[in-house]
Amino acid sequence: MENLDENLVVSTKIEGDEIENILRPRSMDGYIGQNKVKDNLCVFMQSAKMRGEALDHVLLYGPAGLGKTTLAHIIANEMGVQIKVTSGPAIEKTGDLAAILTNLNEGDVLFIDEIHRLNHNIEEILYPAMEDYSLDFIIGKGPSARNVQIPLKRFTLIGATTRAGMLSSPLRDRFGVLLKLELYNAQELAEIVTRSAERLGTSIEPDGALELAKRSRGTPRIANRLLRRIRDFSIVLNHEQITYEDAKIALKRLDIDDVGLDSVDNKLLESLIEKFRGGPVGLETLAMTINEDPDTIEDVYEPYLLQLGFVSLTPRGSVALKPAYEHLGKVYKGGIQTSLFDDEDD
Repeated sequence: MENLDENLVVSTKIEGDEIENILRPRSMDGYIGQNKVKDNLCVFMQSAKMRGEALDHVLLYGPAGLGKTTLAHIIANEMGVQIKVTSGPAIEKTGDLAAILTNLNEGDVLFIDEIHRLNHNIEEILYPAMEDYSLDFIIGKGPSARNVQIPLKRFTLIGATTRAGMLSSPLRDRFGVLLKLELYNAQELAEIVTRSAERLGTSIEPDGALELAKRSRGTPRIANRLLRRIRDFSIVLNHEQITYEDAKIALKRLDIDDVGLDSVDNKLLESLIEKFRGGPVGLETLAMTINEDPDTIEDVYEPYLLQLGFVSLTPRGSVALKPAYEHLGKVYKGGIQTSLFDDEDD
């Protein structure tokens, strides 16, 4: 079997830069939020330990930045096993996957991020590996072709995806544990921000943490990124503690408004309302209008706008709803908008 490509699989270290690693929790007790997911996982892991078996394969799905990668590492830590990390696009050949799987020890975790982007041929190799813990290869062609089966040690595959609907049914059905991660509420994010500030060697006022949390789109990754930028402002202002005013000033400078929308979100809403009279308008057209990638709009911006009730998705495209008009200071009149400052008699 070919040697494992060091560029293909990351070792037991968590992906990301040094600061991100500092902020990531290492145990289930330190993982804030997602209580239902955590409670169920704890039962499944405890049962697997009591049986002396590997944890069943786990699929984690939900919006980006909610902690799927962190949770995969916590599972490995709690189970007392090693974790190998790769991603769907990184596995280009069946030999790549075979090299990874044959290097796993009993009970180890293989974490595949963006698993919905796996090549179809790679999926075919995964099926017997997940179900029967074996690799099946056909060597040769024609009458001389023969099937070769390589046994594997029992392992746990953890797949992460932001697009569960793009997984093929045969692959999805082979996961024994399917867990959906939900967006966080403001109180949970404020707790995460407070803990992260301590790990960064500073502190933040409760009101400042809550203000930051409210503008973080329900996502810990965004909350931690904004915290690091607010810390920069606090340091320059020579404040020992990050204050509420520091948070307000920094968020304004970063163009993050009161509900967490940034300049791109507002540009998208402005275009939808002013150029297309509220829609509907197709994703590709909207993307070209604001000069953004369609996948970025679909994965990053639209989900939060949908959650806020600012837009709806129809078969013909996106439609701006009344709250979006109100947020931009425009009056909604059955799809026709006017400025709040216009004379309504005109």
